[in-house]
Amino acid sequence: MVIKQVVEVLKIEAQGILKLADRIDDNFPKMVETICRSHGRLIISGIGKSGLVGRKIVATLNSTGTRSLFLHPAEAMHGDLGMVGPDDIFIALSNSGETDELNILVPSIRKIGCTIIAFTGNKNSTLARHSDIVIDVGVKQEACPLGFVPTASTTALLAMGDALAVTLINKKHFNSSDFKKIHPGGTLGQRLSNKVKDFMITGKSIPKVPERTTMEDAVKEINRVGLGVILIIRADNTLAGIITDGDLRRLIAKKKSIHKLTVEDAMTKKPRTVAPDSPAYDALNMMEKYQITVLAITDSAGKVRGILHLHDILGKGAFKFNGT
Repeated sequence: MVIKQVVEVLKIEAQGILKLADRIDDNFPKMVETICRSHGRLIISGIGKSGLVGRKIVATLNSTGTRSLFLHPAEAMHGDLGMVGPDDIFIALSNSGETDELNILVPSIRKIGCTIIAFTGNKNSTLARHSDIVIDVGVKQEACPLGFVPTASTTALLAMGDALAVTLINKKHFNSSDFKKIHPGGTLGQRLSNKVKDFMITGKSIPKVPERTTMEDAVKEINRVGLGVILIIRADNTLAGIITDGDLRRLIAKKKSIHKLTVEDAMTKKPRTVAPDSPAYDALNMMEKYQITVLAITDSAGKVRGILHLHDILGKGAFKFNGT
């Protein structure tokens, strides 16, 4: 019985979120553009369960590059309204759209000159009518069997806040170096503050073969190390090229017999590289920009010093230093 109830709650809440996707309209990109043009902050306001969700949305926005603060509706009417300026954008959270504390506050926000955005489940509500942009976060039913406790509605509200934050990440080109600057104490922030040389694989753990090696031998070396990549090295230890699993798949798709080829027939010349003393967040940014997971590490003379995998930066599995 308990398991059945749990499954039913999860299904109701999941369906509530999925239904939001069907109702996304031009108001969402309009909201995003308005926020991106603003020189002020995002002011999020709500009361009760919506207020708790609002605080989480604010935390997510601040951690991803959008300056935000939470404004309690009641406290706003007793002095905290002084935090709000005309360049700010006000987002009011109310499933019913008839929350008295919010609706009493809205005229004062309007006088300040803020753009007002409503996240509400009632597009015909008082809040919706007095807002510039309305985002529909309504759900068909609450997971609470009594229909009283905000459950599916707050989950949907939270999901829409996450959707806004992620959209703004992409729109503002917020990247890992930006993340590092505002997360100096976080686990990822600490890792990104290290140098590439702190994570790179070195020595015999580098998958590499000399020029003119047969593809058959190159594949054996790829399999030995298991990084899905191999470096092609000149006699003076400078980097001649790189071959990835993707390159092999493309060769096979062209129905070419790799046994008849050398590495020069398959390698990418002048691959992306970083220096050992580069910050880890520079390497991560390059990986993100060019959609790659492995980088060759070379010094100023172009000589190979190591290789770096995305997982070594992000910390998947055992913490690695110099391949040990």
